[in-house]
Amino acid sequence: MALDAATSSVIDAYAPRAPGSVWDEVAPLVKAVVTATVERVSYAVEDLLHVVARLAIWAEGRGIEREPAVWLRNETIDAFVLTGCAGLKPGTLRTYRTWLRRVRDVLVWDGGGESEGTRLSAPPAPAPPYGSGEIAQLRSWAGQLRPRTRLDALALLALGEGMGLAPGEIARLRGSQLRFTRSGACVLDAGVFGRLLVARAEWEDTLAELAGRAGEDFLFRPGHQDPPPDNLIASWTWQHRPDDPLPRLNARRLRASWIVSLMRRRIDPGVIAAAAGLASTASLARYQHFVPPLSAKETAQLLRGHR
Repeated sequence: MALDAATSSVIDAYAPRAPGSVWDEVAPLVKAVVTATVERVSYAVEDLLHVVARLAIWAEGRGIEREPAVWLRNETIDAFVLTGCAGLKPGTLRTYRTWLRRVRDVLVWDGGGESEGTRLSAPPAPAPPYGSGEIAQLRSWAGQLRPRTRLDALALLALGEGMGLAPGEIARLRGSQLRFTRSGACVLDAGVFGRLLVARAEWEDTLAELAGRAGEDFLFRPGHQDPPPDNLIASWTWQHRPDDPLPRLNARRLRASWIVSLMRRRIDPGVIAAAAGLASTASLARYQHFVPPLSAKETAQLLRGHR
């Protein structure tokens, strides 16, 4: 969409007063939403940028899918106004709700059962998974940290790479919400985050230790406030960085590693999408380029099946 130079400059230059690392993740989509709507609503571009950015940062901190179609659902907007705008006057809350619903009205999305309309140019790129061996190296690094820091690092690794939780879910999970079967499997029932999850076997012992220590408290950074602050994970990973050449711990990269590892094992896409809390298997297409193609022998075996 072509905008005048002044409006485009405001959008390009915008950043919240205290942007933090979360802003870098959502900024392209926030600016795309405002670009697509600013000339179709009667609000100032600065106001739109402020409220959409605030919604996006709040949604990111709660583990909500990084997708404007999800941010702008009525139920998400209402939850944001009720829980993400503490200290604002009732009139301001009503204004925010009105602005966001109007933005939603002028954007019509694919995949939500709604009619066709304005669409953003491309879906957001997912965080890249960790490379071969990096998870093992990060796990070794975590094991050498001081006791409390060690537990927090292992919680991030186990819940992200071992269970595929989004950052907001990691921050909210309590030890008592994990269930362990007689065989040792670690299960997160659908009543917690709306989907059934079973941890990867190599993380079961770690999760059992973490859950036993946390009990009714949070697995990651026990004792933090509820609801957790948006920068809970980002601030921790900034303070606790492995020495080069190891990469930083990143919750979204851990989740991407979990998704890609399942895709590489050729697990049914419907199973992966449901476990990841994705809207459909179409969302997995963003990760496909991280999955190497099958060899001719593997392809033949899959096509032939079993006698």
